[in-house]
Amino acid sequence: MEEVAVLSGLVLGQFLCAGNSAMLNYLQNLGLPSSSIVIFSSIATFLLLSPPSIYFERDKWPKKPSFKLLVFLVLVSLGGVTLFQSFLLKGMKLTSPTMANALQNLSPAIIFVIAIAFSLEKVKLENIYTKVKIAGTLLCVSGAVTMSIFKSATQITNLENIILDSDKIIGCLYLVASSVSLSFAIVLQALILIEYQAPVSLCAITAIIGVFIASVIELVTNHKVETGLLMVNSIELIGYYLLVGTINGSMISINLWAMKKKGPVFVSMFSPLSAVISAFISYFTLGETFSIGSLVGMFIMFAGLYFFLWAKGKEEDPCEVATKDLTIENDMEKPLIL
Repeated sequence: MEEVAVLSGLVLGQFLCAGNSAMLNYLQNLGLPSSSIVIFSSIATFLLLSPPSIYFERDKWPKKPSFKLLVFLVLVSLGGVTLFQSFLLKGMKLTSPTMANALQNLSPAIIFVIAIAFSLEKVKLENIYTKVKIAGTLLCVSGAVTMSIFKSATQITNLENIILDSDKIIGCLYLVASSVSLSFAIVLQALILIEYQAPVSLCAITAIIGVFIASVIELVTNHKVETGLLMVNSIELIGYYLLVGTINGSMISINLWAMKKKGPVFVSMFSPLSAVISAFISYFTLGETFSIGSLVGMFIMFAGLYFFLWAKGKEEDPCEVATKDLTIENDMEKPLIL
């Protein structure tokens, strides 16, 4: 049942991810500054997640947070909240939501490499399951990018202008930077969750730290923090930020809970599903069609995901995983990070 719950949660998280991308694009189209979207939606996330984190996870909080924990939290907030969302919004504005979805699908491959470096993922090149995991990751990323590119190609009228457009190139660099920053943040979250098993609390804490970081950056660069009230009336603006904060907080909490169970690479392999979900939503709501290339890319992506999950399941030792979880649950008095 836990396996079913994790898989269902990750699929639900990708529906939320698709909805979050749509909302961010909508807010930008209203003329709201990227900085205000990051700051006020993160405040909403903190306010909405604080009550459940206090009620359900207070007994899991470390009694004496170490300096290393505080550094990790700041780094996660910087990479996963401030830099990721800022780069994503800037890149989306200069390119398109479709291109943003395409380049965000690079995350599984980046996380796989980083997780290997931090010893969070087993790699034995002579092992058949490791080879299948690597092949599955590459297939999943390639299929998702292919699907998104073919989908966006139907909207291109002048390929030469797209290629030579400096704004598009800069936008793509922003999107790649957002994937890299998010990937590092996810791996750091996994390191924290090894001992600090409070995913909702972690999401709330990093959200509010991210608010302070983003506010300081905005004050230093522009000497003010814009609210967006000149573009949208206050009631609507509060509603938009609360909606984005709810979607974003729920999505991250689900992913962190699943990461605690399965690790960062397993969770990241589901991120390309958001591109498929967005494509189907566009098909039913906007009447957009699927090209042959998009369907082929979708098939390759699901094949890669299946191969990875199969290899991961064969590689894990259920007794070892159960023992590890039991040890962590019964040893909450240890320092958070040694």
